[in-house]
Amino acid sequence: MTKPLGLGVLGLGEGRSIISAGVHSTLWNVVCLCDTNEALARKRCAEFGLSRFTTDYDAMLADANIDVVGVYTPDHLHADHILRALDAGKHVICTKPFIDDLSRATEILAAQQRSGKQVMVGQSTRFFAPFLRQRQHYESRALGELVTIEASYSADHRWFLDKSWAKQPTFKWLYGGISHPADLVRWYLPDIVEVMGYSYLSANGRAGGLVNPDTYHFVLKAASGKIARISGVYSCPIVPGERDSSMTCILRCDLGASQADYHELRYAWKIGEEAVIESFEAKRAYYFRFGGNSHHAGEYQNYIEYFARCLARGETPKPDASEGIVTVALLQAMEESSLTGRPVRLDEVLGRYQLSPLGAATPLEIS
Repeated sequence: MTKPLGLGVLGLGEGRSIISAGVHSTLWNVVCLCDTNEALARKRCAEFGLSRFTTDYDAMLADANIDVVGVYTPDHLHADHILRALDAGKHVICTKPFIDDLSRATEILAAQQRSGKQVMVGQSTRFFAPFLRQRQHYESRALGELVTIEASYSADHRWFLDKSWAKQPTFKWLYGGISHPADLVRWYLPDIVEVMGYSYLSANGRAGGLVNPDTYHFVLKAASGKIARISGVYSCPIVPGERDSSMTCILRCDLGASQADYHELRYAWKIGEEAVIESFEAKRAYYFRFGGNSHHAGEYQNYIEYFARCLARGETPKPDASEGIVTVALLQAMEESSLTGRPVRLDEVLGRYQLSPLGAATPLEIS
């Protein structure tokens, strides 16, 4: 790379981690911060030794020194913010979930094609040390052929309800939380065709002001016939980390099995008579830089540096817009299944929005 990429960050609450990632990376230069809350913008500038901020998104988009916009706004605003960045000729990194419904998916795909710019979904879990190690181990073929995958994300997130927008009908833990294990499942089984499951709003969630469910269990089926499981609970106390983890991904294969854990920085595997627990605890200060475990900036630095390397090589960073859209279709199928009590097929959901998947390794088409 000839020079660092210029980064503009939109949304400075959830965007705190990518700011940290940018200022600590030699591949990036944080050019400008943007938020409607001027006090928060000033606070982030002071925190990270930056000087430029604006409350006007269009002003940031007009800055020629910005190559990439990081979108870290509430879920229901992502589509508009992505489109405006693409139309301004910027590459985009958008936090998960990519969008909160599929109504503007074709518009985003068309805008990206028109702009020629790259779009990546910031699925941070893929870039956390135990999950990176698990993927490398799986791709080595040491574990053998995948039989099934179980992914979960459960946490006592009642503190999150201090955010006023988290109590609005537009906020759904299905998209804000389940999007993590859903992405992990699609990382290994990209050809999911059908989902069946249930959801529930707990008494704790109702007391906290939640409108939508906070408890989920789903079973998924791939085109190959393989099955997977996804679970998530967000308003209940958690089991101690010595016994369980907030987020886990378990691969059960024909030669061995493995489990990656967040936030314990732990990876366990067994092949034959050999059983090992690997720890990445030495990297805790890299991953968790501030705010306890609520801001895990190391993954963000991993993925923005991966994004920069992809741009330098002329490669498409993953997960890209197409992959992100299919994951949203999966989440929407989950939601429909939990409401109707019946299995829902992904091709049915995608078809309603004139989207048709070409296959596991190819992008979406507009029908």
